[in-house]
Amino acid sequence: MEEKIDWYLDFLDLDYKPSKTDIIAHFYVEPAEGISMEEAAGRVASESSVGTWTTLSRLPERINKLMAKVYEINGNVIKVAYPLDLWEPGSIPQLLSGVAGNIFGMKAVKNLRLLDIELPEEYVKDYLGPEYGIDGIRSIFKIHGRPLTATVPKPKIGYDPDEYAEVSYEILSGGIDFIKDDENLGSLKFNKFEDRAVKVFKIREKVEDETGERKGYLINITAPVKEMEKRAKLVADLGGEYVMIDIITVGWAALQYMREFCHDLKLAIYAHRAMHAAFTRNKKHGIRMYVVAKLARLIGVDNIHTGAIYGKLEGPAKDVLEINKFLYSNWYHIKKTFPVASGGLHPGLIPKVLETNGSVDLFIQVGGGVLGHPSGPKAGAKAVRDSISAYLEGISLEEAAKKSKELEEALKKWHYIIPV
Repeated sequence: MEEKIDWYLDFLDLDYKPSKTDIIAHFYVEPAEGISMEEAAGRVASESSVGTWTTLSRLPERINKLMAKVYEINGNVIKVAYPLDLWEPGSIPQLLSGVAGNIFGMKAVKNLRLLDIELPEEYVKDYLGPEYGIDGIRSIFKIHGRPLTATVPKPKIGYDPDEYAEVSYEILSGGIDFIKDDENLGSLKFNKFEDRAVKVFKIREKVEDETGERKGYLINITAPVKEMEKRAKLVADLGGEYVMIDIITVGWAALQYMREFCHDLKLAIYAHRAMHAAFTRNKKHGIRMYVVAKLARLIGVDNIHTGAIYGKLEGPAKDVLEINKFLYSNWYHIKKTFPVASGGLHPGLIPKVLETNGSVDLFIQVGGGVLGHPSGPKAGAKAVRDSISAYLEGISLEEAAKKSKELEEALKKWHYIIPV
Protein backbone atom coordinates (compact mmCIF):
# COMPACT_ATOMS: atom_id res chain seq x y z
CA MET A 1 0.00 0.00 0.00
CA GLU A 2 1.31 3.45 -0.97
CA GLU A 3 2.41 5.47 2.06
CA LYS A 4 0.30 8.51 2.86
CA ILE A 5 2.22 11.70 2.03
CA ASP A 6 0.08 14.53 3.39
CA TRP A 7 -2.59 14.85 6.08
CA TYR A 8 -4.53 17.96 5.07
CA LEU A 9 -7.90 16.23 5.09
CA ASP A 10 -7.30 15.21 8.71
CA PHE A 11 -8.02 18.85 9.57
CA LEU A 12 -11.52 18.57 8.12
CA ASP A 13 -14.28 17.54 10.55
CA LEU A 14 -17.72 18.69 9.45
CA ASP A 15 -19.30 17.03 12.48
CA TYR A 16 -17.23 19.01 14.97
CA LYS A 17 -19.07 21.31 17.38
CA PRO A 18 -16.86 24.21 18.54
CA SER A 19 -16.31 24.56 22.28
CA LYS A 20 -17.00 27.85 24.07
CA THR A 21 -13.25 28.48 24.35
CA ASP A 22 -12.38 27.88 20.69
CA ILE A 23 -11.22 30.77 18.53
CA ILE A 24 -13.15 30.64 15.26
CA ALA A 25 -11.89 32.17 12.02
CA HIS A 26 -14.06 32.74 8.96
CA PHE A 27 -12.31 32.63 5.59
CA TYR A 28 -13.26 33.18 1.98
CA VAL A 29 -11.35 30.55 -0.01
CA GLU A 30 -10.81 30.09 -3.74
CA PRO A 31 -8.81 26.91 -4.39
CA ALA A 32 -6.09 26.92 -7.01
CA GLU A 33 -6.63 24.91 -10.17
CA GLY A 34 -6.61 21.19 -9.45
CA ILE A 35 -7.26 21.61 -5.71
CA SER A 36 -10.62 20.65 -4.23
CA MET A 37 -12.43 22.95 -1.80
CA GLU A 38 -12.05 20.34 0.95
CA GLU A 39 -8.31 20.07 0.43
CA ALA A 40 -7.84 23.86 0.26
CA ALA A 41 -9.82 24.26 3.48
CA GLY A 42 -7.77 21.56 5.16
CA ARG A 43 -4.57 23.28 4.10
CA VAL A 44 -5.73 26.56 5.63
CA ALA A 45 -6.47 24.85 8.95
CA SER A 46 -3.27 22.82 8.81
CA GLU A 47 -0.86 25.63 7.99
CA SER A 48 -2.45 27.95 10.57
CA SER A 49 -2.20 25.40 13.39
CA VAL A 50 -0.01 22.30 13.81
CA GLY A 51 0.26 20.91 10.30
CA THR A 52 2.94 20.86 7.64
CA TRP A 53 3.16 19.72 4.03
CA THR A 54 3.82 16.04 4.76
CA THR A 55 3.03 13.35 7.29
CA LEU A 56 5.47 13.08 10.17
CA SER A 57 7.26 10.03 11.47
CA ARG A 58 6.79 11.21 15.04
CA LEU A 59 3.54 12.75 16.24
CA PRO A 60 2.67 12.66 19.96
CA GLU A 61 -0.98 11.87 20.58
CA ARG A 62 -1.58 15.17 22.39
CA ILE A 63 -0.86 17.05 19.12
CA ASN A 64 -4.20 15.81 17.82
CA LYS A 65 -5.94 17.94 20.44
CA LEU A 66 -4.23 21.05 19.07
CA MET A 67 -5.31 20.53 15.46
CA ALA A 68 -7.51 23.24 13.98
CA LYS A 69 -10.72 21.84 12.51
CA VAL A 70 -12.66 22.98 9.47
CA TYR A 71 -16.20 22.38 10.71
CA GLU A 72 -18.23 24.24 8.10
CA ILE A 73 -17.98 24.80 4.35
CA ASN A 74 -20.62 27.02 2.77
CA GLY A 75 -19.76 27.76 -0.84
CA ASN A 76 -16.43 29.55 -0.71
CA VAL A 77 -16.71 30.45 2.97
CA ILE A 78 -15.25 28.15 5.61
CA LYS A 79 -15.15 28.26 9.39
CA VAL A 80 -12.14 26.95 11.28
CA ALA A 81 -12.10 26.24 15.02
CA TYR A 82 -8.81 26.60 16.88
CA PRO A 83 -8.20 25.26 20.40
CA LEU A 84 -7.40 28.08 22.80
CA ASP A 85 -4.12 26.44 23.80
CA LEU A 86 -2.70 27.31 20.38
CA TRP A 87 -2.64 30.99 21.30
CA GLU A 88 -0.43 33.04 23.57
CA PRO A 89 -2.54 35.16 25.94
CA GLY A 90 -2.58 38.86 25.13
CA SER A 91 -0.59 38.70 21.88
CA ILE A 92 -2.21 39.96 18.69
CA PRO A 93 1.03 39.46 16.70
CA GLN A 94 1.05 35.75 17.59
CA LEU A 95 -2.65 35.41 16.78
CA LEU A 96 -2.23 36.98 13.34
CA SER A 97 0.92 34.99 12.64
CA GLY A 98 -1.39 31.99 12.78
CA VAL A 99 -4.74 32.92 11.28
CA ALA A 100 -3.24 35.47 8.86
CA GLY A 101 0.31 34.19 8.38
CA ASN A 102 1.80 31.70 5.90
CA ILE A 103 -1.66 30.68 4.69
CA PHE A 104 -1.81 33.74 2.41
CA GLY A 105 1.25 32.52 0.53
CA MET A 106 0.08 28.96 -0.15
CA LYS A 107 0.05 27.98 -3.83
CA ALA A 108 -2.98 25.77 -3.13
CA VAL A 109 -5.24 28.83 -2.83
CA LYS A 110 -5.92 31.32 -5.61
CA ASN A 111 -7.53 33.78 -3.21
CA LEU A 112 -7.90 33.83 0.56
CA ARG A 113 -9.56 36.44 2.75
CA LEU A 114 -9.89 36.55 6.53
CA LEU A 115 -13.49 37.65 7.11
CA ASP A 116 -13.84 37.50 10.89
CA ILE A 117 -12.33 36.13 14.09
CA GLU A 118 -14.67 35.09 16.87
CA LEU A 119 -12.87 35.45 20.19
CA PRO A 120 -14.06 33.76 23.39
CA GLU A 121 -14.16 35.54 26.72
CA GLU A 122 -11.26 33.42 27.96
CA TYR A 123 -9.07 35.03 25.26
CA VAL A 124 -10.55 38.55 25.44
CA LYS A 125 -9.98 38.83 29.21
CA ASP A 126 -6.26 39.47 28.72
CA TYR A 127 -6.81 42.74 26.83
CA LEU A 128 -7.48 46.25 28.17
CA GLY A 129 -9.88 47.55 25.56
CA PRO A 130 -10.38 51.34 25.24
CA GLU A 131 -9.27 53.55 28.13
CA TYR A 132 -12.45 55.66 27.96
CA GLY A 133 -14.68 54.43 25.15
CA ILE A 134 -17.66 56.34 23.79
CA ASP A 135 -19.22 57.26 27.13
CA GLY A 136 -15.90 58.26 28.69
CA ILE A 137 -14.92 60.54 25.82
CA ARG A 138 -18.31 62.23 25.86
CA SER A 139 -17.98 62.75 29.59
CA ILE A 140 -14.50 64.31 29.32
CA PHE A 141 -15.47 66.76 26.61
CA LYS A 142 -19.02 67.32 27.85
CA ILE A 143 -20.52 66.72 24.41
CA HIS A 144 -23.78 64.79 24.40
CA GLY A 145 -26.59 64.19 21.95
CA ARG A 146 -24.65 64.98 18.78
CA PRO A 147 -21.68 63.67 16.80
CA LEU A 148 -18.24 65.00 17.69
CA THR A 149 -16.37 66.90 15.00
CA ALA A 150 -12.74 67.10 13.93
CA THR A 151 -10.77 68.86 11.21
CA VAL A 152 -7.32 68.34 9.71
CA PRO A 153 -5.76 71.68 8.77
CA LYS A 154 -5.25 71.55 5.02
CA PRO A 155 -2.92 71.36 3.23
CA LYS A 156 -2.09 68.33 5.35
CA ILE A 157 1.62 69.08 5.28
CA GLY A 158 3.32 72.42 4.69
CA TYR A 159 2.32 74.72 7.56
CA ASP A 160 4.90 75.77 10.11
CA PRO A 161 3.84 75.64 13.79
CA ASP A 162 2.68 79.27 13.87
CA GLU A 163 0.60 78.87 10.72
CA TYR A 164 -0.79 75.58 11.97
CA ALA A 165 -1.80 77.15 15.28
CA GLU A 166 -3.38 80.13 13.51
CA VAL A 167 -5.60 78.00 11.30
CA SER A 168 -6.39 75.74 14.28
CA TYR A 169 -7.69 78.80 16.12
CA GLU A 170 -10.09 79.59 13.28
CA ILE A 171 -11.30 76.00 13.06
CA LEU A 172 -11.90 75.56 16.78
CA SER A 173 -13.45 78.98 17.31
CA GLY A 174 -15.83 78.26 14.43
CA GLY A 175 -17.29 75.31 16.33
CA ILE A 176 -15.22 72.22 15.50
CA ASP A 177 -14.42 70.12 18.58
CA PHE A 178 -10.99 68.70 17.67
CA ILE A 179 -7.98 69.60 15.60
CA LYS A 180 -6.57 66.42 14.07
CA ASP A 181 -3.10 65.93 12.60
CA ASP A 182 -2.91 64.17 9.27
CA GLU A 183 -1.58 60.62 9.19
CA ASN A 184 1.77 61.63 7.67
CA LEU A 185 2.38 64.74 9.76
CA GLY A 186 5.14 63.77 12.15
CA SER A 187 8.04 65.94 13.25
CA LEU A 188 9.27 67.66 10.10
CA LYS A 189 12.08 70.18 9.72
CA PHE A 190 9.57 72.98 9.11
CA ASN A 191 7.05 71.75 11.69
CA LYS A 192 8.62 70.05 14.71
CA PHE A 193 6.31 67.96 16.87
CA GLU A 194 7.23 69.74 20.12
CA ASP A 195 6.71 73.22 18.69
CA ARG A 196 3.38 72.30 17.13
CA ALA A 197 2.14 70.64 20.30
CA VAL A 198 2.94 73.61 22.54
CA LYS A 199 1.35 76.15 20.20
CA VAL A 200 -1.84 74.21 19.42
CA PHE A 201 -2.51 73.37 23.06
CA LYS A 202 -2.16 77.08 23.91
CA ILE A 203 -4.66 77.87 21.17
CA ARG A 204 -6.95 75.15 22.52
CA GLU A 205 -6.97 76.87 25.92
CA LYS A 206 -7.65 80.27 24.37
CA VAL A 207 -10.66 79.00 22.41
CA GLU A 208 -12.05 77.20 25.44
CA ASP A 209 -11.88 80.45 27.42
CA GLU A 210 -13.59 82.36 24.61
CA THR A 211 -16.33 79.88 23.73
CA GLY A 212 -16.93 77.92 26.93
CA GLU A 213 -16.75 74.69 24.89
CA ARG A 214 -14.25 71.89 25.53
CA LYS A 215 -11.80 71.40 22.68
CA GLY A 216 -9.23 68.72 21.90
CA TYR A 217 -6.15 68.03 19.82
CA LEU A 218 -5.72 64.64 18.13
CA ILE A 219 -1.96 64.93 17.77
CA ASN A 220 -0.12 62.32 15.72
CA ILE A 221 2.63 60.65 17.76
CA THR A 222 3.33 57.96 15.13
CA ALA A 223 7.06 57.15 15.14
CA PRO A 224 9.43 54.44 16.38
CA VAL A 225 8.26 53.27 19.81
CA LYS A 226 10.82 55.13 21.94
CA GLU A 227 9.92 58.36 20.18
CA MET A 228 6.21 57.67 20.63
CA GLU A 229 6.85 57.35 24.36
CA LYS A 230 8.50 60.80 24.45
CA ARG A 231 5.71 62.37 22.44
CA ALA A 232 2.95 60.81 24.55
CA LYS A 233 4.62 62.11 27.74
CA LEU A 234 4.77 65.61 26.27
CA VAL A 235 1.08 65.48 25.33
CA ALA A 236 0.18 64.44 28.88
CA ASP A 237 2.38 67.18 30.34
CA LEU A 238 0.62 69.75 28.14
CA GLY A 239 -2.77 68.64 29.40
CA GLY A 240 -3.81 66.66 26.33
CA GLU A 241 -6.39 63.91 26.52
CA TYR A 242 -5.60 62.11 23.26
CA VAL A 243 -2.82 60.81 21.08
CA MET A 244 -3.26 59.69 17.49
CA ILE A 245 -1.47 56.61 16.17
CA ASP A 246 -1.31 55.18 12.64
CA ILE A 247 -2.02 51.70 13.92
CA ILE A 248 -1.19 49.70 10.79
CA THR A 249 2.11 51.36 9.99
CA VAL A 250 3.42 51.19 13.57
CA GLY A 251 2.31 47.55 13.89
CA TRP A 252 0.22 45.56 16.34
CA ALA A 253 2.99 45.00 18.87
CA ALA A 254 3.74 48.72 19.01
CA LEU A 255 0.04 49.50 19.41
CA GLN A 256 -0.27 47.03 22.29
CA TYR A 257 2.76 48.54 23.98
CA MET A 258 1.50 52.10 23.54
CA ARG A 259 -1.94 51.15 24.85
CA GLU A 260 -0.36 50.09 28.13
CA PHE A 261 1.95 53.11 28.14
CA CYS A 262 -0.96 55.50 27.52
CA HIS A 263 -2.96 53.83 30.29
CA ASP A 264 -0.42 55.12 32.80
CA LEU A 265 -0.76 58.61 31.30
CA LYS A 266 -4.57 58.37 31.12
CA LEU A 267 -4.48 59.18 27.40
CA ALA A 268 -7.11 58.07 24.90
CA ILE A 269 -5.97 56.65 21.54
CA TYR A 270 -7.33 57.86 18.21
CA ALA A 271 -6.55 55.18 15.61
CA HIS A 272 -5.84 56.15 12.03
CA ARG A 273 -5.94 53.22 9.61
CA ALA A 274 -3.45 54.46 7.01
CA MET A 275 -2.27 51.58 4.76
CA HIS A 276 -5.21 49.30 5.62
CA ALA A 277 -6.55 49.29 2.05
CA ALA A 278 -3.36 47.59 0.87
CA PHE A 279 -4.84 44.37 2.25
CA THR A 280 -8.51 45.15 3.05
CA ARG A 281 -9.79 46.52 -0.26
CA ASN A 282 -9.67 43.36 -2.38
CA LYS A 283 -12.96 41.58 -1.69
CA LYS A 284 -11.45 38.15 -2.45
CA HIS A 285 -8.02 38.31 -0.84
CA GLY A 286 -6.48 39.77 2.30
CA ILE A 287 -8.16 40.78 5.55
CA ARG A 288 -11.48 42.57 6.05
CA MET A 289 -11.46 46.00 7.69
CA TYR A 290 -13.97 44.48 10.12
CA VAL A 291 -11.17 42.30 11.53
CA VAL A 292 -8.81 45.29 11.82
CA ALA A 293 -11.46 47.25 13.75
CA LYS A 294 -12.23 44.31 16.04
CA LEU A 295 -8.59 43.79 16.98
CA ALA A 296 -7.99 47.52 17.42
CA ARG A 297 -10.96 47.75 19.82
CA LEU A 298 -9.69 44.68 21.65
CA ILE A 299 -6.28 46.26 22.19
CA GLY A 300 -7.89 49.50 23.23
CA VAL A 301 -8.37 52.35 20.76
CA ASP A 302 -11.06 54.89 21.63
CA ASN A 303 -11.66 55.92 18.00
CA ILE A 304 -11.02 54.30 14.64
CA HIS A 305 -11.68 55.38 11.06
CA THR A 306 -14.31 53.07 9.57
CA GLY A 307 -15.41 54.90 6.41
CA ALA A 308 -17.67 57.76 5.43
CA ILE A 309 -19.80 55.84 2.87
CA TYR A 310 -20.38 59.10 0.95
CA GLY A 311 -16.79 60.35 0.97
CA LYS A 312 -13.80 60.00 -1.36
CA LEU A 313 -12.49 56.71 0.05
CA GLU A 314 -13.63 53.20 -0.83
CA GLY A 315 -15.96 51.61 1.71
CA PRO A 316 -19.37 50.08 0.92
CA ALA A 317 -22.20 51.05 3.26
CA LYS A 318 -22.78 47.42 4.25
CA ASP A 319 -19.19 47.02 5.46
CA VAL A 320 -19.03 50.37 7.24
CA LEU A 321 -22.31 49.83 9.05
CA GLU A 322 -21.33 46.31 10.11
CA ILE A 323 -18.09 47.64 11.61
CA ASN A 324 -19.89 50.49 13.37
CA LYS A 325 -22.51 48.10 14.76
CA PHE A 326 -19.73 46.01 16.28
CA LEU A 327 -18.00 49.05 17.76
CA TYR A 328 -21.30 49.98 19.46
CA SER A 329 -21.98 46.46 20.74
CA ASN A 330 -21.47 45.04 24.21
CA TRP A 331 -18.37 42.81 24.27
CA TYR A 332 -17.49 41.35 27.63
CA HIS A 333 -15.51 43.99 29.60
CA ILE A 334 -14.34 45.87 26.49
CA LYS A 335 -15.67 49.43 26.23
CA LYS A 336 -17.27 50.75 23.06
CA THR A 337 -15.20 52.54 20.42
CA PHE A 338 -16.13 55.67 18.46
CA PRO A 339 -16.30 55.12 14.69
CA VAL A 340 -14.86 57.97 12.61
CA ALA A 341 -16.39 59.05 9.28
CA SER A 342 -13.72 60.79 7.25
CA GLY A 343 -12.47 61.45 3.74
CA GLY A 344 -14.01 63.93 1.33
CA LEU A 345 -16.89 65.06 3.53
CA HIS A 346 -18.48 68.51 3.45
CA PRO A 347 -21.60 70.06 5.03
CA GLY A 348 -23.89 68.88 2.23
CA LEU A 349 -23.09 65.22 2.95
CA ILE A 350 -23.24 65.18 6.74
CA PRO A 351 -27.00 64.51 7.12
CA LYS A 352 -26.74 61.52 4.73
CA VAL A 353 -23.83 60.13 6.76
CA LEU A 354 -25.73 60.44 10.04
CA GLU A 355 -29.01 59.14 8.64
CA THR A 356 -27.34 56.09 7.12
CA ASN A 357 -25.35 55.38 10.26
CA GLY A 358 -28.45 55.60 12.44
CA SER A 359 -26.49 56.86 15.46
CA VAL A 360 -24.91 60.14 16.52
CA ASP A 361 -22.16 58.23 18.33
CA LEU A 362 -19.78 59.16 15.56
CA PHE A 363 -16.80 61.40 14.94
CA ILE A 364 -17.34 63.47 11.78
CA GLN A 365 -13.91 64.43 10.42
CA VAL A 366 -14.11 67.19 7.79
CA GLY A 367 -10.89 68.59 6.33
CA GLY A 368 -11.22 70.12 2.88
CA GLY A 369 -14.91 70.65 3.57
CA VAL A 370 -13.89 73.17 6.24
CA LEU A 371 -10.67 74.61 4.83
CA GLY A 372 -12.15 74.92 1.34
CA HIS A 373 -15.09 77.08 2.45
CA PRO A 374 -15.30 80.28 0.36
CA SER A 375 -15.24 82.46 3.49
CA GLY A 376 -12.43 80.59 5.24
CA PRO A 377 -11.95 77.91 7.92
CA LYS A 378 -14.01 79.58 10.66
CA ALA A 379 -17.01 79.82 8.36
CA GLY A 380 -16.39 76.25 7.21
CA ALA A 381 -16.42 75.04 10.80
CA LYS A 382 -19.69 76.84 11.49
CA ALA A 383 -21.23 75.36 8.33
CA VAL A 384 -20.39 71.88 9.62
CA ARG A 385 -22.01 72.56 12.99
CA ASP A 386 -25.07 74.12 11.30
CA SER A 387 -25.43 71.08 9.03
CA ILE A 388 -25.38 68.79 12.08
CA SER A 389 -27.92 70.97 13.89
CA ALA A 390 -30.23 70.84 10.87
CA TYR A 391 -30.13 67.05 10.87
CA LEU A 392 -30.83 66.87 14.61
CA GLU A 393 -33.71 69.34 14.29
CA GLY A 394 -35.19 67.42 11.38
CA ILE A 395 -35.05 70.26 8.88
CA SER A 396 -33.57 70.32 5.39
CA LEU A 397 -30.22 71.93 4.69
CA GLU A 398 -31.92 74.34 2.30
CA GLU A 399 -34.18 75.51 5.11
CA ALA A 400 -31.29 75.75 7.56
CA ALA A 401 -29.23 77.70 5.02
CA LYS A 402 -31.80 80.51 5.10
CA LYS A 403 -30.54 81.33 8.60
CA SER A 404 -26.89 80.39 8.05
CA LYS A 405 -24.84 82.28 5.50
CA GLU A 406 -21.96 79.88 6.14
CA LEU A 407 -24.06 76.83 5.30
CA GLU A 408 -25.57 78.61 2.30
CA GLU A 409 -22.08 79.30 0.89
CA ALA A 410 -20.97 75.70 1.50
CA LEU A 411 -24.00 74.32 -0.35
CA LYS A 412 -23.46 76.75 -3.19
CA LYS A 413 -19.89 75.49 -3.66
CA TRP A 414 -20.23 71.76 -3.04
CA HIS A 415 -23.98 71.13 -3.33
CA TYR A 416 -24.36 67.43 -2.47
CA ILE A 417 -21.50 66.06 -4.56
CA ILE A 418 -19.72 62.88 -3.51
CA PRO A 419 -15.99 63.24 -4.26
CA VAL A 420 -14.21 60.59 -6.31
